[in-house]
Amino acid sequence: MTDNQITQILTYLLIFMIFILMVLVVVFIYVRIKDAKRKKAEKMASFDEVAAAPSNVATKGYNKQSILKFMEFDKVEDNMIVQKNGARYLMVIECQGVNYDLMSSMEQTAVEEGFQQFLNSLRYPIQIYVQTRTVNLEHSIGSYKRRVDEIENILRRSEAEYESNRQSGLFDKEEIKAQFYELTKIRNLYEYGKDIIYNTEQMSLNKNILNRQYYIITSYYPSELGDNNFDKDELQNVAFSELYTRCQSMISALYSSGVQGKILGSDALVDLLYMAYNRDEAEVFGVDKALAAGYDELYSTAPEVLEKKIAALDREIEQKAVSKAQDTVAKVRTLRERKLQERQMKMDDIIDEMAKMIIRENEAYIGKEVANESIGDLTKDRKDRAIAKEKTEEKEAKKRNEQKEEVKKPRRRKAKTA
Repeated sequence: MTDNQITQILTYLLIFMIFILMVLVVVFIYVRIKDAKRKKAEKMASFDEVAAAPSNVATKGYNKQSILKFMEFDKVEDNMIVQKNGARYLMVIECQGVNYDLMSSMEQTAVEEGFQQFLNSLRYPIQIYVQTRTVNLEHSIGSYKRRVDEIENILRRSEAEYESNRQSGLFDKEEIKAQFYELTKIRNLYEYGKDIIYNTEQMSLNKNILNRQYYIITSYYPSELGDNNFDKDELQNVAFSELYTRCQSMISALYSSGVQGKILGSDALVDLLYMAYNRDEAEVFGVDKALAAGYDELYSTAPEVLEKKIAALDREIEQKAVSKAQDTVAKVRTLRERKLQERQMKMDDIIDEMAKMIIRENEAYIGKEVANESIGDLTKDRKDRAIAKEKTEEKEAKKRNEQKEEVKKPRRRKAKTA
């Protein structure tokens, strides 16, 4: 064969291969277009089925079974998480961490050895779960506010009692000073409580305060029992006993490394799962608020307006009754104290009158002249006491007026400053 013939043959082969390649490209494009049309038709058909389905029938993508499959658990019962329709049970231990970095070398070694013993004692699989939460100070702030409100009520009553005692004039300087000291202590406690609430509210505004919690999860499969005739409740009781024994042994083993643990109850498990599946919403709308809002009820009801008014009226009546009782008791105490003081002040006069009667009865024995002089001395002493009493009352009245003026001066200064 000559060179020209070989060149022609190679040229024909190249043209043939290019033709085959072009055919393959056309076939590939045709298959892709046909597949895209088929998928589009299936999608439109599924939309038509959904639109034609009755409104009271749940769609395939949003039925109860698909939701339970996504959540990976059936229910929470008897401090356990039930999975796969009772084929698996979980129990969770919450662990309190230790500050390993601040320990000495000997303490760190003891913690490591204790944790090694814990791992060596395991005869069943476990899972260590760490959950990070934003610190929620709402409950702490609420408890602080309730306590500060109670202290404020005590402070108002103490102030009213102090002013009443100070103006009555029945107490000496030492008693008034002691009452003022107690009143100052209550006022300082009230101001300190308000400062705590303010600082805690400012701290709660910082969303970067995080708290890390540690959990150990252990599981139990009823299939481990083998062939048995137990019903579902009996299997659940067996699972609880086995998981509880395992968790208690793990808590005891962890204690040697300084880690304290406790088994989570059903409510704590619900809160743990709610936080895991609703991390963004849990910071604003917690599980306690969800339960209080009645999210699992068919419909929600609010108390009637009349019931609200009756409850508010009962509270108002109770508050006014308590205030009136306190005022009446204080008033009666003040009247009795005044009667006692008046009787004490008239005691000398009563004694003088009785002495005069005794002298007149025995005038025949002591003589008329001696009797008259004795009665005159008694009368003179009585007049001297009356004069001294008037002077004392004038001094006390003057002192009370001075105290009132001293109380008014700071108020006037505050008014000028304002």
